[in-house]
Amino acid sequence: MKFDLGDLEAFVAVAEAKGFREGARAHGASASGLSEAVRRLETQLGMRLLNRTTRSVAPTEAGQRLLDRLGPALNEVEAALDMVNGLRDRPAGTLRLNVPVSAARLVLPSIVPAFLAAYPEIALEINADDSFVDVLAAGCDAGIRYDERLEQDMIAVPIGPRTQRFAVGAAPDYLARRGRPDHPRDLLGHSCLRGRFSSGAMPAWEFERDGEQFKIEPAGRLLVQIGAATDLAVEAAAAGTGLVYLFEDWLQPYFDRGALVPVLEPWWPRFSGPFLYYPGRRLLPAPLRAFVEFIRTPAEGSTKS
Repeated sequence: MKFDLGDLEAFVAVAEAKGFREGARAHGASASGLSEAVRRLETQLGMRLLNRTTRSVAPTEAGQRLLDRLGPALNEVEAALDMVNGLRDRPAGTLRLNVPVSAARLVLPSIVPAFLAAYPEIALEINADDSFVDVLAAGCDAGIRYDERLEQDMIAVPIGPRTQRFAVGAAPDYLARRGRPDHPRDLLGHSCLRGRFSSGAMPAWEFERDGEQFKIEPAGRLLVQIGAATDLAVEAAAAGTGLVYLFEDWLQPYFDRGALVPVLEPWWPRFSGPFLYYPGRRLLPAPLRAFVEFIRTPAEGSTKS
């Protein structure tokens, strides 16, 4: 019995995404097209593969068994075709990356233009998202994250600066009105502009000096979503609303032109830079393989320290 490879791929996309609309987004197809493909496959097999309700889609026992065997097999087929594609003079295809907003702003601008110039037949899709997502379920080939958020079964390759710092900044007129903090604990008496992840988590402000670590939960009247509204907090700080705690590289242009003044600089904590991470498959898609090789080459990939 012969089966259409597209119908099998459609079933896997829907089953892994747990929905036709979600599968359509990950698969780059229409929900109605995926529904028809799954229906053809079920008809050909003579059994139901997915239980469908108005709220959810889940594999039947037969569907789960098929998914367990079919997912890895289709990955190998795709990887094998990508390997053949990689034998061409220039790899081609689409590379989809899931990255935090900070990486889209601070890391990728020094890499993406040169990469696209080097590989004119590769298209790059960037999804900037500060929530912790499964890159494969999101329809992406790889992601960028920091080491504390890396999954253990992924391969991680350094990308961008290897050391970064968090910084605190305030407008000169704010400091003239409220005074300059001398110790992180002094921030408890100041107006601080806080950030919160879409998950609801609100990270503390952390500091370190000569082995002494200090963590505080400052207060303030402005709370923004990290990533999507971070620029609002920075502009508010520059307008004198309060102090902002953020990547040093993000605030540096404001320091350079005097819109913000560094505060508590001896206490700014250092942390390791981001990583490109992806599944440890034996055969990588050609666009991803080209990107990995590109960022591993200092002359091209801008892996500054």
